Formats: sequence, C-alpha cells, structure tokens
Amino acid sequence: MNLVVDVGNTYTKIGVFDTSEIVYKNTIKQNSFKEEIERVKKEYPLIAKAIVSSVGNMNKDQILYVKNSFNTLMLDHKVNMPFKNLYKTPNTLGIDRMVLVAAAVDQFPKKNTLIIDAGTCITYDFKNEKEEYIGGAIAPGLRLRYSSLNNFTAKLPLLELTSPQNHIGKSTEEAIHSGVVFGILYEIKGVIEEYCNIYPDLTVILTGGDAHFLSKRLKNGIFATSNFLLEGLNCILAFNNSR
Repeated sequence: MNLVVDVGNTYTKIGVFDTSEIVYKNTIKQNSFKEEIERVKKEYPLIAKAIVSSVGNMNKDQILYVKNSFNTLMLDHKVNMPFKNLYKTPNTLGIDRMVLVAAAVDQFPKKNTLIIDAGTCITYDFKNEKEEYIGGAIAPGLRLRYSSLNNFTAKLPLLELTSPQNHIGKSTEEAIHSGVVFGILYEIKGVIEEYCNIYPDLTVILTGGDAHFLSKRLKNGIFATSNFLLEGLNCILAFNNSR
C-alpha cells in the first residue's frame, strides 16, 4: 500500500492506495498533520511507501516524521516522470502541474489530453499522444477573480461564489456573479475549442476544487475527477519504484 501526501498552502490532502485503487482520502489543516499520519499508520499498517509533494510550507519535523515512518519519495524536479518534458523552463513548472500530467499519461495513454485544474488558479496543461508534455496556460480562478474585483476597485463588494441565474445582471452583485462565472465558463469552452481545432481527438479532464461546480455547467464529454492529483502522485511513486 502507498501513502500519498499533497501539501498546499493552507490544506494538505492525504490518500492511501492499494495498488491503483484509492481506499482512503482526507483533507486536513497543517497543524493536524502528525496526528493524521499517525492515525493512517494505525488504520493501514500495510503502507510501506510514501510520496510527498509540497507547494506549501512543510516543516522539517513533518518531513522527518514521514521519512521515519515510510520509505519516502520527496517529489521535486529531479524525480523521474512518465513523460518527456518539453517545457522551455522545466525548473519553473509547478510540481502540481507535473503530477496532473503524470496522471493523464497513466489513465489516458497515447491520447492527446488537456488537463484543466480549477483551483485558486486555473491551469491548462497539454500532453500529446507521444507522451510529451508541451505546456499550457495559467489564469486566475473563480475566487481570485472575485477578490480582484474587490481589491482593485473602490466600491465593488467581495462576494462568495454563487451560480448566476441570468447572463444579464440586474444588480451589481448579480453582474459580478455573471461576469466571474460565465467569464470562466466561456474561457474554458474557448480554450477547449482551440485545442480541438488542432487535435480533433482531444481528451479533456477537469479537476481541482471547483471542478464539480464548473462541470455541471459545461458540456458532456469532459472527464471530471476530484482525485486526479492524488492518483498522479501514486502513479509517479509506482513509476519510480519500477525503475
């Protein structure tokens, strides 16, 4: 069994895999990290290997705790990946984006694949049928757009994510919701359309914290998954163990 750990800026995602099947997952705050790992160790004593991806602040004690508990792979740009990286600046490519591409290679082999990760930012990442990572795009996500409207204007309020009922906002709040939500939906549809013009057989994956909210408003034919990043980490661990 494998333990996968994705450390973010605020939250940490924990997953336990039995080969390729996820049998446990949880999202925790950083201050409960050790307690969660200890609980997982007791509940799944067959865990032998672990992989840790950190884009947040993981302190040395937490790193040592995992390393002392399991045979641990710390994910960085030097770790072997199951794809060829053609990004012009590979050392600046976000670890989380690399993990998502690895998951796409594992689950959609030899397919032209666009991975859309809808979180704080919306990232678009493309790998071709030759398992080559080409690149993509980075755009502000839903909540970032709401906060930007508030932070960079004098009078626009900060609103919580709400599904607009109409394209025509009949109040300032309705107009903000319409602009943010429909703006992102049209952006995603437009990006997919451009890729499909080049790759008619394109496979599209939507993941991230806002994937469920957005997938209900996008056309069918898009694979929406909430575990894609954890599955990618497990794939990278298995890939490196097999070498």
